[in-house]
Amino acid sequence: MIQIGNFFFKYRNFLFIVLYLLLFIPSPLLFGEKFGVNHFWIAIILGLTITVLGQLIRGGTIGLAYIVRGGKDKKVYADGLVTEGIFNHVRNPLYVGNILMLLGVGILANSLIYTLIIMPVFLFIYQCIVLAEENFLKNKFGTDFENYTQKVHRWIPNISGLNETFSSMQFEWKRWLIKEYNTQFVWLCGIVLILLFKYPQLTKGNDDFRNLLALTFILVFAAYYFFIRYMKKSGKWAV
Repeated sequence: MIQIGNFFFKYRNFLFIVLYLLLFIPSPLLFGEKFGVNHFWIAIILGLTITVLGQLIRGGTIGLAYIVRGGKDKKVYADGLVTEGIFNHVRNPLYVGNILMLLGVGILANSLIYTLIIMPVFLFIYQCIVLAEENFLKNKFGTDFENYTQKVHRWIPNISGLNETFSSMQFEWKRWLIKEYNTQFVWLCGIVLILLFKYPQLTKGNDDFRNLLALTFILVFAAYYFFIRYMKKSGKWAV
């Protein structure tokens, strides 16, 4: 599995985009008519709750103690062992956030295939990537990493002491926005497109109104994207 993880690590940045595109493949409903006339509200509320939770976890992680584990020459690499912030509560908070974000939009899309077939494949890939990363960290940091793994779970967050973590550290919101604006743009556009095109009930079947809303939201998100990008590239927001 470590070799599989090393392979997928090279292309991990494309996984998010590919998985978003798979949201729009035809699928039986996850929540069908048997859940009631307004069954689609179950998918919308549950999906939005889970996917927003995922983004909040990513935001909290990056804003407190961002870990630079972006790889080097398309291979697993890390300068140091980061155990502060959200990493003190779960070893892979960014991946946990990704999983929740994608699971949430899968439920939001009310897609049975995506939720029950594509997501398990994605989880297998992530497990392999994490095992490859942990193999590197174990070889590089030895006992320090082993002690860390004994205290902090790989996937299940420990919320005990979370308030103390946030109160004892400064939240770098600029770093959160600069590191996340690409992901947020794709994520937000995906949510809007799913809501407007999967659920015509929300716009009462008015295609012109739906298209206008979609265009408006995408333009707003694009303005946000280019503003953050400008602040980053101009050096006005340094992290």
